[in-house]
Amino acid sequence: MESTEAARVKGSDPFQQAARLADRFLDNIETVVHGKREEIKLVVAALVCGGHVLFEDVPGTAKTVLARAIAQSIDGATPSRIQCTPDLQPTDVTGLSIFNQKERDFEFRPGPIFANVVLVDEINRAMPKTQSALLEAMAEQQVTVDGETRVLPDPFLLLATENPIEYEGTFPLPEAQLDRFFLKTALGYPGADDERRILTEQRSGHPLRLLEPVLSVEEVQELKRAAQAVYVDELIQRWVVELVRATRENEFVAIGASVRGSLALERAARGWALLNDRSFVVPEDVERLFNPVLMHRIVFRPSFLAEARRNGWDAASSAFREACLAAAPKPEADPDGEVFALGPRPAS
Repeated sequence: MESTEAARVKGSDPFQQAARLADRFLDNIETVVHGKREEIKLVVAALVCGGHVLFEDVPGTAKTVLARAIAQSIDGATPSRIQCTPDLQPTDVTGLSIFNQKERDFEFRPGPIFANVVLVDEINRAMPKTQSALLEAMAEQQVTVDGETRVLPDPFLLLATENPIEYEGTFPLPEAQLDRFFLKTALGYPGADDERRILTEQRSGHPLRLLEPVLSVEEVQELKRAAQAVYVDELIQRWVVELVRATRENEFVAIGASVRGSLALERAARGWALLNDRSFVVPEDVERLFNPVLMHRIVFRPSFLAEARRNGWDAASSAFREACLAAAPKPEADPDGEVFALGPRPAS
């Protein structure tokens, strides 16, 4: 049951307009990435919340297509792709200053990071010093080269991929960098019907070449402002904090989610609510986003990892999520239907 404030906000025109823009954006992307609306919504939620996405997925699951589709759906937005290899240097990402003989001065040549939607393919194949070149861009939307700070385009969305199968010749991402990814997800293979549709559509070329923009950059900014204004009940905010703190107190955890995890979970819930045509957050939004937003931020003990190898990561992560939800019960609507009330605390 929504609160009085939530009901007031829900009917406001800016949110209705933003919801229509979001639906148009999602529908346009889905014309080239079939059967993955929930996954697309996660990525778009990261975009409207100013976050970045890590895909742990096998090759050939439309990650590049998704990045290009997002960029092509925004009028004036530019896509970029960085293929990571062990010899990739930081300046190959950020750009560098080159001496211009005609002008007899150094001029800056921007690297591929200067784009609106950047796909960093197989990020764990790049050396740590190259991976670290992405940290400032992800955290502050700027890069510093030769002592000068340069602001990146807005909107700015970085999509990084890593292959979960091949680990030879890779450099695992440090926790500091994992923590800067807003969420982690996977597209996975399409269903049989969607795969047959892909075969039919690509007989005479890729549908990306026909994709037209449906939003302007200003309309993307409007979506971001709407996401910031989504109403979050104070008790839901308190619950988000308790839920993240529960990850730090679990017996299977060596290092729990950081404060950045609390911030990301609350922001993601606002973005998810907007993409589901709501101007207020409900507890189910937070539950849905627990795994993609928090799991990659947690360092687990060997006992948990051993259980995950035996029973599969999905089963182990689901059990961990349920344990955290049991330790921090979600808010429930109280009988008068006006406010949320925190659930009963477990016996200590």
